[in-house]
Amino acid sequence: MGRIGKRIIAIPKGVTVTVDKTTIKVKGPKGELLCDYNSQIKIVIDGDKVRTECASADSKTMALQGLYNSLLFNMIIGVTLGFEKRLDLVGVGYRAIKQGKNLQLQMGFSHPVEIVPPAGIEILVEGTSKVIVRGIDKQVVGAVAADIRAVRKVEPYKGKGIRYEGEIVRKKAGKAAKAAGGGA
Repeated sequence: MGRIGKRIIAIPKGVTVTVDKTTIKVKGPKGELLCDYNSQIKIVIDGDKVRTECASADSKTMALQGLYNSLLFNMIIGVTLGFEKRLDLVGVGYRAIKQGKNLQLQMGFSHPVEIVPPAGIEILVEGTSKVIVRGIDKQVVGAVAADIRAVRKVEPYKGKGIRYEGEIVRKKAGKAAKAAGGGA
């Protein structure tokens, strides 16, 4: 138990990590991220490395150590490289259009669906059927991608809807296939 929490994270050049009593601040070339942390976890900065330490051997505290270690690791990656999620629109007439910063989706409803991205999130459209969500905060990028996907989730019979790139959708047979296969 506690392997992720004991991981030592290298701080790349151009990134500064500062720790106050309750806040971790990571600043890099792509921006700045803040995160509050529990006082039972100690964050130690040694030159170009950072690690987390537990105040006690309690299982909940050790779980928090792993959590804050992963959050710190994702913050460092976010301010250096950034994160992105790719979505595919599958279906006849389904398309995405970028209007300013907003995303407009035509998903077979009687009206277009407009998605307004929060601050720090960039939405790009490739062609008319691919959407890319980019940002420095992994949690916010995933939440925005999930909100876009929730507009029209993939249905299991024809596979139409919004899916993550590379997502495998298991299709169901349907009534006609069941009736044709079992009649004797």
